[in-house]
Amino acid sequence: MTELSPTTEGPAARALLDLIAELDRCLGELSETRSRADDLLREHRSGRPWLAIVTAETRPLVVERISTVLAGLATAGHAWRREQALALQAEQVSINRIAALFGVTRQRISALLREREVDSVPSV
Repeated sequence: MTELSPTTEGPAARALLDLIAELDRCLGELSETRSRADDLLREHRSGRPWLAIVTAETRPLVVERISTVLAGLATAGHAWRREQALALQAEQVSINRIAALFGVTRQRISALLREREVDSVPSV
């Protein structure tokens, strides 16, 4: 269990807590999806055609569940990456070093850092 408190930690810790929660949600979703996939394969191996299997499958379909998991991880992972980059920058880590740590270009890190600036500008 994670000991961080979202009320006492900064944005990077809150983003990491959100990522942990999303990972937990996704693990549960993937476990259920794995069982459903086994059921589908079993049905197909017993001779049932794919169209009959998919049209009888209850929603959300396996493919829908996977898309939901991927989207959730992408959103939470991106927020964590941005907040981590900002936290490193606040610790005086250079953009080049952050890029090397993340395995991306310095331009990508610059774009990540600018996102927060854009998000904090009030819209008119």
